[in-house]
Amino acid sequence: MSDLDYIFSPACIRDGAKKVFEETKAGKTHFSYHPEKLPETVDFVMETINENYPDLNIPFHSRWGHFRPGKTDRSRWLDEKIAQLDPLERARVKWDLVIPSVLLDAGAGPGWKYYEKETSKEYSRSEGLGVASFHLFMSGALSTDGRSLQATATGLKKVTPALIEKFFQVSAANPLVGVEGRTNLLRNLGSALENRTIFKDGRPGNLIDYLLLKHGKTIPATALLRGVLDGLGPIWPGRETLNGVNLGDAWRHSKYGLVAFHKLSQWMTYSLVEPLLEAGVTVTGIEGLTGLPEYRNGGLLLDLGVLSFKNKRDLEVAWGPESDLIIEWRALTVFLLDVIGAEVQKRLGKTPQEFPLAKVLEGGTWWAGRKIAAKVRDGGAPPLNIKSDGTVF
Repeated sequence: MSDLDYIFSPACIRDGAKKVFEETKAGKTHFSYHPEKLPETVDFVMETINENYPDLNIPFHSRWGHFRPGKTDRSRWLDEKIAQLDPLERARVKWDLVIPSVLLDAGAGPGWKYYEKETSKEYSRSEGLGVASFHLFMSGALSTDGRSLQATATGLKKVTPALIEKFFQVSAANPLVGVEGRTNLLRNLGSALENRTIFKDGRPGNLIDYLLLKHGKTIPATALLRGVLDGLGPIWPGRETLNGVNLGDAWRHSKYGLVAFHKLSQWMTYSLVEPLLEAGVTVTGIEGLTGLPEYRNGGLLLDLGVLSFKNKRDLEVAWGPESDLIIEWRALTVFLLDVIGAEVQKRLGKTPQEFPLAKVLEGGTWWAGRKIAAKVRDGGAPPLNIKSDGTVF
């Protein structure tokens, strides 16, 4: 296995997470670990699963859930418009929607809301971003001609902050964090789509064609993740590189070297599965992907006391994603999500294949993190002060 193959694998993510966990147990990181708090944390996750999905019919933790708030499944609106297309083209259109939408999902900030005239409802945070990005796509603004239900290299490269502000209803009274960062990600996606080896027609949905060519109609989840990393790696600003290849969501810790997460890429991978399955393509080994180290899952661990800051003053500092403390927090989140996931599977009598982490996240940990945050902090903000550029959290 080459260095790049390793860095782009779940094994690398888990190895880095385990290293940081062992160092934390040895008292060498910014955090203390309290294993006695794990059982009640699992209890809280199980309660959340039973509240949200009493029948255990849980979808993967993916962007599609954010198109369904307010008990309205907006993906049906898209289905009606593309019903006449063949199954693979329907999947391409859905990838054209969901890939830019995932890139637009970094934290909105506590003050931003989106009003949807179709339902006369207001949405915030991830659901608001999901609904806003859905309407952005449905308008045709990401296509070459400005009308089609596609995202294209040409359309994406024309995205401006003004367009984002218009479709996300941004104003002085309704501020959205990271407008510039979000705009740049979409423009960078447009540039990445010029790699016609992977995106033959310059559309995100062409990644399907690339994967089918390589793997046929049975695609391993790790190959799906690798396709995302290879195809979309160039979009990330100012990141670590190896032999000229952008490593994406991988960061250099001052003591432990490179620690990889690929959070957005894995969440995107989870979000690409449903349209593939609908098109008759099989995806295997989804249980091999990792949990997602973002502030809901990581916040759950801090708010319920599984992790604590050694230095309480760290709570007052604004931390960037490149800082040792944030790298450690995210690595501990990955490791402990595996621990919590295994315990949830055991309590439910399910195998990892039957109940992969993608279901543990969606049914339990992500929502549990949001629920406990709302109880302990006004507005349900993260438990620490994160400096976000609109591309990580």
